[in-house]
Amino acid sequence: MALDFTAVDFETANGFIGSACSVGLVKVRSGKIVETEQWLLKPPVGFDHFDPRNVSIHHITPDMVIDAPRVTEKLPELLDFIGPDVLVAHNSAFDSGVIRAASEASEIPVPEIAHLCTVKLSRKAYDLPSYSLPFVAEEAGHPIENHHEALADSTACAWAMIDMAQRSGFDSLLETADHYGVRLGLTQAWQPGDEHSRATRDAQGWLASGHPLPPQDAFNNWPQEGPNPSPNPEADPGHPLYGQIMVFTGNLALPRPQAKELAAEHGAQTASRVTRATTALVVGDGFVPQDLANGRLTNKAKHVLRLREKGQKVSIISEGEFMQMVGGFGLTA
Repeated sequence: MALDFTAVDFETANGFIGSACSVGLVKVRSGKIVETEQWLLKPPVGFDHFDPRNVSIHHITPDMVIDAPRVTEKLPELLDFIGPDVLVAHNSAFDSGVIRAASEASEIPVPEIAHLCTVKLSRKAYDLPSYSLPFVAEEAGHPIENHHEALADSTACAWAMIDMAQRSGFDSLLETADHYGVRLGLTQAWQPGDEHSRATRDAQGWLASGHPLPPQDAFNNWPQEGPNPSPNPEADPGHPLYGQIMVFTGNLALPRPQAKELAAEHGAQTASRVTRATTALVVGDGFVPQDLANGRLTNKAKHVLRLREKGQKVSIISEGEFMQMVGGFGLTA
């Protein structure tokens, strides 16, 4: 058995998970990168609005994709590139979900997709203050120069997978996943006539309501904690938020109670303060992982770093990473 897989990274235009505007693909055979592809894409018709928040992350603008093919046109070639491989991605539930949602929005059938998440793996393989891709890539010995450039991110993800396999002592994807106790995910097949996923149903409602964006003054109010909902007992155990005990700090682009609901939907238990039980902290206010190096942190984040110094494993997650994990930017807000 060889270490064979395809690493994938999508960038999206707006809060709809299927609004792919760029993709990077990296094919690995026997632990070596053998082929790469990168495409700019127009999102599906009707879902091609570019949200300023997304543009601020990946810097892809509508003008840049004006001559690009629709994701609709490239899906067959994309699926052919992946072939029978397991899709590997940093939060693979998101990237496999992009394919499924784009297929639904375009009424194109898609096969089931087996996927493996390097966020989940890296939490078992490494001890880092943040399991965002820049930290994981650096630990794997292949730092990212252009984070959120799709091919750069998918390449970094591929190298991280290769490194974690080498550290495990196994030379196949499934054996490596078993070694770290991480299960493969499975995104179900879809064809026209099947029920749409919740992401697509929500996006259709968002589209019908006229692209509402969060009010500008939402960032000027002190965030209200709200209740801590119970974790969804039917959440996917393979999701990177499943089983996490999460705390939020700083202003987010959506109300904190709604963020907690999204976390709980994916199997996380939320809390209102950092304790010895905390396993993850989501930081708003435009925080990016690089802020860990320059000290731009809230009191809760500083508390988390003190706990880490005492041996507690707690990761710090940016709002952008969190919103990708829950499939968008709160379209039903």
